[in-house]
Amino acid sequence: MSFAFWSAADTARRVAAGEVTATQITDAALTRIETIDDQLGAFLAVDTDGALAAAAEVDRRRAANQPLGPLAGVPIALKDVLVTRGLATTAGSKILEGWIPPYDAHVVEKLRAADAIVVGKVNCDEFAMGSSTENSAYKPTRNPWNPARVPGGSSGGSSAAVAAGLCAASLGTDTGGSIRQPASLCGVVGLKPTYGRVSRWGVVAFASSLDQVGPLTRTVADAALVLHAIAGFDPRDSTSLEAPVTGLLESLTGDVRGLRIGLPQEYFEAMDDDVRAAIAQTAAALIERGAETVDLSLPHTHLALPAYYLIAPAEASSNLARFDGVRYGRRVEAGDLTEMYAKTRGAGFGPEVKRRIMLGTYALRSGYYDAYYKKAQQIRTLIKRDFDRAFRYCDVILTPTTPTPAFAFGAKATPFDMYLADVFTLSCNLAGLPGISVPCGLARDGLPIGAQLLGRPLDEPTLLRAGAVIEAAVGLGDRRPAIGGAA
Repeated sequence: MSFAFWSAADTARRVAAGEVTATQITDAALTRIETIDDQLGAFLAVDTDGALAAAAEVDRRRAANQPLGPLAGVPIALKDVLVTRGLATTAGSKILEGWIPPYDAHVVEKLRAADAIVVGKVNCDEFAMGSSTENSAYKPTRNPWNPARVPGGSSGGSSAAVAAGLCAASLGTDTGGSIRQPASLCGVVGLKPTYGRVSRWGVVAFASSLDQVGPLTRTVADAALVLHAIAGFDPRDSTSLEAPVTGLLESLTGDVRGLRIGLPQEYFEAMDDDVRAAIAQTAAALIERGAETVDLSLPHTHLALPAYYLIAPAEASSNLARFDGVRYGRRVEAGDLTEMYAKTRGAGFGPEVKRRIMLGTYALRSGYYDAYYKKAQQIRTLIKRDFDRAFRYCDVILTPTTPTPAFAFGAKATPFDMYLADVFTLSCNLAGLPGISVPCGLARDGLPIGAQLLGRPLDEPTLLRAGAVIEAAVGLGDRRPAIGGAA
């Protein structure tokens, strides 16, 4: 029996019912990682001993008729920006090579409390700065649908591992699309919650006003299940929202009758023909099932990219100042302290991280702050107002997740070309909204395409409701990737 493509919900149900043990599930996942991951490069660290010990504890409690958590026995991988006690956390950077944290991130605590099995840490662009996972200091990760293509980023290890059946779910982070974009390119579901819905405590920070943790899964129902497990108020995170976590699991009714779907004209101006056709098919499927579409305008969308690439690097330049070789991580010895700082950071950071630190530092300098950073924050406010106005006329907004399917390694010749890969996802982060990418078909070359839904703050239930209908109507069904697909 193969467990590789069981859903998280089905796995937890079967473990709780005694149909299969958590140890069997975990052992099978670890074997698949060992067998298949050489072709993908998704994992940076595999916690074999920890995973088997956690599975044995679930089985012991099941045998003793003790209650189990909602993710009992479910193998889950973690993006390597989530701090894990006793397991290396590198953020995809040489500057943190070999760092073993003494504590778990809040979301990891929540997963363990839900009896999930953490099987390891997965690859990402260095400090989550990138859209292809080519910026990892350790290795590239390959797209399981076509290993010559990227898996997206920065949570590319997460999307590839889930798509190839190496785990049932993964946690990623989304600062400008880093859950939704790789989910789209690898044909899985990626959910970015409302800013503050999930605690960032224990997350290696990129841009603190934009970062958010969320799940990548193979089904919309699994995304709801994992979000329900990790969401909630955390007093250790000053941006955490004291909002009830309700309606997520109950939202999957399969009914979108009367739902108003907004179609913003600015998101349909430049995209691949296959993407355009897939989104048109998605809108038609929703209409056939009783939803109605509303044409919208989000007039400041064209300013999202420049605003984001001022705000995010500015915050990164401050957040990454802590990596200096003094307290933890890599240190390059030198004659004096200033030289040690310079050599450590010069050797430890990759070119994209250095580029963003320099850009952010420049934008915050006296004399430039008003011209760049302050203006970008003003644009951010205008983008948020655009969404507030749009949601008077619709319940969710439908767009493509990405302009194209997965691109080839090395295809983006300049940083700006790479930045354009996130052009449809950035505004969601600037406005703090929830967003989800759901597979909605395959391009002519067999690569997945994702539909993006954006919602009002804290209205993840409506996104999940519409996403489940898209999944049933135009999703990938039983189609699986070339690598790992033959379970």
